[in-house]
Amino acid sequence: MSTALESKVRIQREDFSVTDEIEFMKKSSLNIGGIVTFLGTGRELSKGENISELNFEHYPQMAEKKLGEIREKAIKDFGIIDMSIVHRIGNIDIGENIVLIIACGEHRQEAFKACEWAIAELKRTTPIWKRETTSRGEVWVQATP
Repeated sequence: MSTALESKVRIQREDFSVTDEIEFMKKSSLNIGGIVTFLGTGRELSKGENISELNFEHYPQMAEKKLGEIREKAIKDFGIIDMSIVHRIGNIDIGENIVLIIACGEHRQEAFKACEWAIAELKRTTPIWKRETTSRGEVWVQATP
């Protein structure tokens, strides 16, 4: 598991700074004309139930490998300049950051498309699982791309 800001694909327990992540990505190229971000955060309600606790588990080697593949495919297929993906694991408090995807392109269109595709693909294929604790107990949540 990598935690250095220099890695463009990371899975970590610690929170991250969206501002620091964007500033790091801006250094990728002077040709970046548009940066699109997706920030997923812990929400208080799910299907009408109050969530008291969120926990994320993963299959370590496979999850990082899959995130790297998503990044590479987004760069290739959407023609963006660069992308970073950071996902947290462990216990997450309500309101805290969970996942950040940053897509950098010469123009906004390809960055928007790449970012939207990347979060859907992450949820669909990456072995990271979310468990919510509510008044009814613990529930493993199905991905919703």
